[in-house]
Amino acid sequence: MKRGGFILAAGLGTRLKPWTDHHPKALAIVNGKSLLQRNIEYLQGFGIRDVVVNVHHFADQILKAIEENKGWGSNIIISDETDFVLETGGGLLKAETLLKEFDEILLMNCDILTDLNLENLFLFHTQNKALSTLAVTERETSRYLLFNEDHEMIGWKNTKTGEVKLPRSCDNFKSLAFSGIHLLSKEIFEHINFEGKFSMIDLYLDLCAKHKIIGFEHTGSRVLDVGKPEAITEAEKWFK
Repeated sequence: MKRGGFILAAGLGTRLKPWTDHHPKALAIVNGKSLLQRNIEYLQGFGIRDVVVNVHHFADQILKAIEENKGWGSNIIISDETDFVLETGGGLLKAETLLKEFDEILLMNCDILTDLNLENLFLFHTQNKALSTLAVTERETSRYLLFNEDHEMIGWKNTKTGEVKLPRSCDNFKSLAFSGIHLLSKEIFEHINFEGKFSMIDLYLDLCAKHKIIGFEHTGSRVLDVGKPEAITEAEKWFK
């Protein structure tokens, strides 16, 4: 079973202004290390040293950092989205040829820092024979993924707008917040019916009626979205 990583570093990072007026969010610094370096080293801790990184905003700075630091000890391949940023789903599809050698792909946003034990995620994914396993927790947010009692995704809701999408009917479901970490089986590429720019959530809503998209609950683990300047200060308390 060969595992690879895919770190999303193409976003504009508008919430992290003014840093992102002149730099990519992936290179924002937390206690002397960039978010990108921290997540590459995080994946190394679970044996993942082959990593695809997508780039768009200030791509040249990311390429320079990777080259100067020799990938921080990992083999890093670039998926170039400098012409057009494709969101998470579109970015995954564009990188298909770079990821096809892996049986399992750990996909994560570069601005997520976590102490989640990925071995538990890998085991849960294998035991459930899932197409995709999503790390989720019980926490307050405006957008939730909805799961049945078997941990299978059945829908999505936005508490601010009241919008609800339920591809699968279910009387008793649990609302959980997505942590920005996915574990994908390579077979997912066989079932993508989108092209161009699209979100992974739209893909999962399309797939979950017929395929196993499951939630791995890791409430109790630390997970921090370092998307805003004040979050850098918070991250520095927990990630040394």
